[in-house]
Amino acid sequence: MRSCGKRFYSQAKFGTLRFFPTINADDKFMLDDKDIRELVVAHGPTVNTGRPIKQLIEDGDIPRLQGCTVLEGKVSDSVFGEALVTRSGEPLRLMFRNNRISTHDVNRGAIPFKDQVLAFNHDHMLKLVKDILGTSQFTVPGLAPSSTVIPAENLKLVKLENVLRMYMAESSTSTSLYQHWLAARDAGQDLLNYAGHELMVAELEPNSELPYLMDTPSTKDAVDRTIDSQYLFDNEICTVAQYNQIRNSSIMAFGMVSQYLREKRMVLVDTKTEHGINSRGNVVAADELYTMDSSRFWRLDDQGELLTRDGKPVSFSKEFARGMVKEKDQQFTEEQAGEIAMRYIQGLQHLTGVGFAPDLRPRDERLVDSTNLILDALT
Repeated sequence: MRSCGKRFYSQAKFGTLRFFPTINADDKFMLDDKDIRELVVAHGPTVNTGRPIKQLIEDGDIPRLQGCTVLEGKVSDSVFGEALVTRSGEPLRLMFRNNRISTHDVNRGAIPFKDQVLAFNHDHMLKLVKDILGTSQFTVPGLAPSSTVIPAENLKLVKLENVLRMYMAESSTSTSLYQHWLAARDAGQDLLNYAGHELMVAELEPNSELPYLMDTPSTKDAVDRTIDSQYLFDNEICTVAQYNQIRNSSIMAFGMVSQYLREKRMVLVDTKTEHGINSRGNVVAADELYTMDSSRFWRLDDQGELLTRDGKPVSFSKEFARGMVKEKDQQFTEEQAGEIAMRYIQGLQHLTGVGFAPDLRPRDERLVDSTNLILDALT
């Protein structure tokens, strides 16, 4: 069986397929805006097409996953089960990224190439911080960085979203510091208590840098809400020691990523990480790290100052998509999905310094090949 990690597909005009080897981190092949638009227009309508992993299993395409549990999520689906273990006995969880995009807890449709972009984005950042945050992921030789199937240990999840903020970014999400600040300002309050931090309302401005890097955890309920660390202890979500480890290691990782991004003329605004406890009792990162869905990144100019457009920072994050939402149950049009896809690809190249090399094979083929490669290596 051919491995999805062997070759990528690209095109001069995205009309006739040609092959080239996997791009290395030192390569400077980049898609310009014209290339990206041609790619999205030519393959956007078809790249999302394929069966969900649950259907692939039911149809017998991956017989080794028969009988496993399939958990369907907003932007990824997971497969796990008692029989799905590594050779060394760790419980295995396969996470299948999809192209769906969710804002304000509502699924807005599919974005072309989003799964591959975020997979590469995560893999690139994971290499920077895995020694600090730990990881649940397994290394599989030959598995491409943009593989949308991620092999990881099935953790006991810590039920919190670990959010760190260095700026008060304008945001439409209910858990954001910006929305809490607006409410406090409109209510005439002088002091804002947010996740255990006391802030002077008059000293804050939209998109301004905060006085220090703030830990602002939130719940993982049907509707998330910002809380303080004491809530976590009182409700036995985690212990003091576990939260201290999550908080302190995350702050260190935030600093490392911020320093790395400065060289790319980017700034890390805020980020969200999730964590779990592995079979050895260690707290490790459980999901994507420093992606454009879990973080905000702003561009800097040649002088190291924030680059703005129409008075707002030039941003690469899901906030770009949130800004398109005008109605409660709105679904993105094909044109909007294409614009969002372009922003994701542009952002990936800015963040990593590596050109985007799309795998244009049918989605079903990519999922089956990656899964078989993983199972051959680990089980």
